[in-house]
Amino acid sequence: MNDHTLRVLEFHKILAQLARYCSFEISQEQALSWRPSTDLGEARLWQQETEEARRLSPQQADLHLGGVHDLRAVLAQAERGGTLSPLDLLDVRTTVLRARRLRQILLGNAERYPALAEWGERIQDLEHVAAEIGRAISERGEVMDSASSRLASLRAEVRVLQNRLQDRIQRIASNPNNAPYLQEALVTQRQGRYVIPLRAEFKGRIPGIVHDHSGSGATLFVEPFAIVDLNNDWRQRQMEEEEEVSRILRELTELVADEALYIRTTLEALAGLDLILARARYADAIEAVQPELLGFQRNDELKPEQHPGVALELRQARHPLLDPATVVPIDFHFGDDFFMVVITGPNTGGKTVSLKTAGLLTVMAQAGMAIPAKPGSRLTLFEGIYADIGDEQSIEQSLSTFSSHMTNIVRILQMATPHSLVLLDELGAGTDPEEGSALARSLLTHLRDAGIPIAATTHYSEVKLFAHSTAGIVNASVEFDLESLSPTFELTIGLPGRSNALAIARRLGLPRSIIDDAEEMVRPESLAADTLLDEIRTAREAARRAQQKAEALERMNAARDAELRAELAKIEEARRAVLNEVREQSQAELAELREEMARVRSRLDKGAPTQHDRFLAEAEKALHARQEAESRLADHVNTQEKPSGPIREGDIVWVDSLHASGRVQNVLSENELEVQVGSFRLKVPLNSVELRERPQPEPSSVSGYHVAATPSPGMELDLRGMRAEDALATLDDYLDSAYLADLPWVRIIHGKGTGALRQAVREALRHHANVSAFRNGEQGEGGDGVTVVNFVTR
Repeated sequence: MNDHTLRVLEFHKILAQLARYCSFEISQEQALSWRPSTDLGEARLWQQETEEARRLSPQQADLHLGGVHDLRAVLAQAERGGTLSPLDLLDVRTTVLRARRLRQILLGNAERYPALAEWGERIQDLEHVAAEIGRAISERGEVMDSASSRLASLRAEVRVLQNRLQDRIQRIASNPNNAPYLQEALVTQRQGRYVIPLRAEFKGRIPGIVHDHSGSGATLFVEPFAIVDLNNDWRQRQMEEEEEVSRILRELTELVADEALYIRTTLEALAGLDLILARARYADAIEAVQPELLGFQRNDELKPEQHPGVALELRQARHPLLDPATVVPIDFHFGDDFFMVVITGPNTGGKTVSLKTAGLLTVMAQAGMAIPAKPGSRLTLFEGIYADIGDEQSIEQSLSTFSSHMTNIVRILQMATPHSLVLLDELGAGTDPEEGSALARSLLTHLRDAGIPIAATTHYSEVKLFAHSTAGIVNASVEFDLESLSPTFELTIGLPGRSNALAIARRLGLPRSIIDDAEEMVRPESLAADTLLDEIRTAREAARRAQQKAEALERMNAARDAELRAELAKIEEARRAVLNEVREQSQAELAELREEMARVRSRLDKGAPTQHDRFLAEAEKALHARQEAESRLADHVNTQEKPSGPIREGDIVWVDSLHASGRVQNVLSENELEVQVGSFRLKVPLNSVELRERPQPEPSSVSGYHVAATPSPGMELDLRGMRAEDALATLDDYLDSAYLADLPWVRIIHGKGTGALRQAVREALRHHANVSAFRNGEQGEGGDGVTVVNFVTR
């Protein structure tokens, strides 16, 4: 990738932001030197890694690199034969332990996050290194007694000797006979040996070795001869302890040196993983999305014939270096009939920002980074991106603005191919307008004929006309608000920018006569073109508003559909509950009859035989009839609950994807049905529906048992707003229909109000032949505004 392009697109600033999300030095260095890929497979893998990290991080709080250290210098020292300090070894241990935990997380989620699992495979299992260091070095970085049995023994001896030594010298210091000779009765150390402070004028009064004196010379620090041997023994054991500690550190250092290759491999894997996590955190911070990366796809539908098959579609793209609270998103794209975009508009209107946004987001995508845009953004992976943006004149090289631009363009023409993206700012600027315009058109023609995708900005009207009339090239513009005399920074693909000089002058109060004279000097076709552009913009704005209104209506309809599907699901659940309640009630009644029959048998056994036979025969006949009726009712319920057989037209099915029931309108094939759900007809796979109900047969009577086919009037009746007379008539019809439909209970909604309608309803319920009981609605059912009615058993 061209370094000049990355610099003018300010990709280094993106990398600086990315590096701030890295956890340690190696990954930060990698972030600052990161470069986009020109290999489609590699770039897609990077994108997959970033997306997987964004999804896995919220699920795994332990997915971090806290405790990981840059061990490169430590490993180099160990390999040179130097002895590592306890703190260095502790850094090795914490790094190895964190790496081991990250390996467990990544490999444990390999099925859902395969790209991250690959990094887990690269992390080496160095548990034995961590275990050896942990056995010898404490969390505070101290060599512990458990490091070796000899060290434990030596430290025990040191403590015993030290206690004896302190006890002996303390007795000397606190002896009343020695008090006149001492500055104070305390014990201290000099050169690693215990001493007491003797006043200089009493030198020799306490025999011993002078190790030091005070700054004034008034105090001598003396080691009494009585403790010299103890001091010697104590210091000897201390030196042996130090030698044992050194030996232990050397052994641990040798272990680290032996495993240096694997530790380096692990460090590299940790740095790569940290960079992926940094890309994920950065993407979340800028509210970015994963773009779709494509290859060049040339086909016969693309026009003109030079079209390289490039795709570049950025939806509501935002420049990541601008303030997200004020940046204006843009829509930028190439089409099937154009692969070159020429942007026009006022100075400081956002032309260059639009150009940089398209280029920078393309670079970020090819670097495996999510881009600040809306979902659906996609782009072709370019083999090269070349840019000439901004005023790069050089005083040292005696290059003017025009010469600087031409130098860059010459270099671009030598390197660009149909699989490249070229970005040119202020094409042809910096020289005579007529020559600059001609040069700009010639460059565009050359690049078009070569099939090279390009986005360019210009001020020249001739270039706008050229783009309008040339296949493969399309105009674009940044808008300008004449009311506020400021640019809107909105990019419109398909329309050229218009000149706003006269309009701005008029708004600023330039005399009308001057403006009129200027308009007469402008070519009539230019004024006509500006007028036409205004009309087109007005029409497009109206179309945009209409589209927004239509989209809002579509969202509202979608929300309503979701509500209806949820309501249908509730109704289906209520239907199932009713059927289950009927079944349970029937089974309870049958059990009750069996118990009653048993009691009858018991009583009959006590009567006369002739009575036995006659009474028992009648009872058995009655029970048999009830069992038959019960069996038919259960079969009827089960048939409604779990019908079987192939699905036919008219069947009621459950569409799982919609959470709603529908009626089969047509069996299209062995694998597809046409189902009507509400007012919608849709085609669904056969394996995505469940048969719930067959069409109900006509009312019939089988062996004297009548199966009702009355349709359900619904579980609720709303009488609010009706006069009492009309409400009572409606209530009477509803109760009859609900009773014939075998509904177990219904809800009558009459509202609270003055209570007159509620009183009239309840008075009618008291005298209705099919009503067994009624009650107030409970909390959640409507309270006093609702009456729940139960029916007599049929």
